[in-house]
Amino acid sequence: MQRLYDFLRRHPTWVDTFWAVVLFGLSGVSVVSVSGERAQHMPVVPGLVASAVLCVVVALRRRFPERMLLLALATGLAQLILDVETTVADFAMLVITYTVATMGARWASRLALTVSLCAAALAQLRWPDPAAGMFGQLAIVVFQTVPFALAWVLGDSMRTRRAYFAQLEERAARLEKEREAQAKVAVAAERARIARELHDVVAHNVSVMVVQADGAAYVLDAAPDQAKKALETISSTGRQALAEMRRLLGVLRTGEHQEVGEYVPQPDVNQIDDLVEQCRSAGLPVDFKVEGNPRPLPSGLELTAYRIVQEALTNTRKHGGPNAGASVRLVYFDDGLGLLVEDDGKGAPHELYEEGGADGQGHGLIGMRERVGMVGGTLDAGPRPGGGFRISVLLPLKPAH
Repeated sequence: MQRLYDFLRRHPTWVDTFWAVVLFGLSGVSVVSVSGERAQHMPVVPGLVASAVLCVVVALRRRFPERMLLLALATGLAQLILDVETTVADFAMLVITYTVATMGARWASRLALTVSLCAAALAQLRWPDPAAGMFGQLAIVVFQTVPFALAWVLGDSMRTRRAYFAQLEERAARLEKEREAQAKVAVAAERARIARELHDVVAHNVSVMVVQADGAAYVLDAAPDQAKKALETISSTGRQALAEMRRLLGVLRTGEHQEVGEYVPQPDVNQIDDLVEQCRSAGLPVDFKVEGNPRPLPSGLELTAYRIVQEALTNTRKHGGPNAGASVRLVYFDDGLGLLVEDDGKGAPHELYEEGGADGQGHGLIGMRERVGMVGGTLDAGPRPGGGFRISVLLPLKPAH
């Protein structure tokens, strides 16, 4: 049945043609039977020709609604002039009135309404019923006019409804495109911000190398051990700077102008404790625990961890609702760093976390995914059973390729 329904929807003209053939058959039987009784009033040939033309109107009404309306009006006028009484095929007048009110031009719709309101009166004047008095004929006119008026009203309502749904679909498509564009802009802005932060990390490491190199040169003869230690620091810091530089080059930079100034170290995991205290002082209860053996990690990885915790706690404060609480778990693994940030807030759905940012520049989960993807990590975010939100992140020491 569904296939049949889809086929009929794809071929509306075939459906109309089928009903036109049925209508012509019924009309032909009506013309022949009436002609046999009143030959002088109902010639067979003109009646069949008028019926055939009106059936063509039904068959092609959806392909050429305005033209079929004019053809139907011309046929009706010819019936009045040639004294060809109405038959079953004149039902096409009702059908074309509905059609042009639904999908035809505005002028055609108004014309159909005007003619529909006058058709019954003209037919009654042309072929009056001798047995009916004046009030009886007036009742017949009203009775025959009401279906045409209802057909036009129904068709015009369908036109309004279709226009409304088309507007809704257009608006939904436009909003979807705007959302995709905003997401792309958010990703570009977040990548630019990450690039600037990594740039500061690399610049800080290079500054440390320069200071250590100057110190090693100064104490090279007097304190060889200190010089050796400084050279080892330069070596490890240089490797870390190279790793961050490779990561930096993988970020899509925007054309924003980089402000000139002193490059300072970016936040690391050691400052998460201060971040938690700031949230507590702002009224958000936060349970913070560190598991595993804390140790120094690459600056970019620590910066990513800090920003994710900052983003998650800010989202909890903004969208968690009243009496919301949060917990932060920082887990040191042998091959990476794990983060688990949860809250029990019930103030906002998942979609809001896609829109909010920690400082007005990020875009919630979009920014988190960009940061985690930068270091080759994984992120799992979603609602918790019973309410709240969970963000689970694993940041490997070596980025995945």
